Amino acid sequence: MIELQNRESMLFSELATIIEQGKKQVTAQVNSTITFTYWHIGKRINEHVLNNQRAEYGEKIVANVAVQLEQQFGRSYTLRNVRRMMQFADIFSDIQIVTSLMTQLSWTHFIELLPLKTMEQRLFYAEKIAEEQWSVR
Repeated sequence: MIELQNRESMLFSELATIIEQGKKQVTAQVNSTITFTYWHIGKRINEHVLNNQRAEYGEKIVANVAVQLEQQFGRSYTLRNVRRMMQFADIFSDIQIVTSLMTQLSWTHFIELLPLKTMEQRLFYAEKIAEEQWSVR
């Protein structure tokens, strides 16, 4: 009887581990996809609409597009967040860097890195976040 309970307990433990690993993989994939999507949105706005120059015209366009995006896709696309996406694509202009980091960092991590002064600082802290699995807090 005890052996049966032990085997059942071991089975439950193994299944719980499988489920937890699956949840972590799903979360990582979702975070990567969100980060990649936000980078592309920021890049597209910076390059196409603003042409990296037309400030006054671009501000109106960005504000209008953000309203439309928010209405259709929700609060993740507020004007403030769309501007963050633009800043993100501008600061992390190399997609290779973004691609290598997005599997280990969440969008919120990237937001925390944006105010840092230099790219060297951003990459240093990005590596620390990935290595030591820092939470955003």
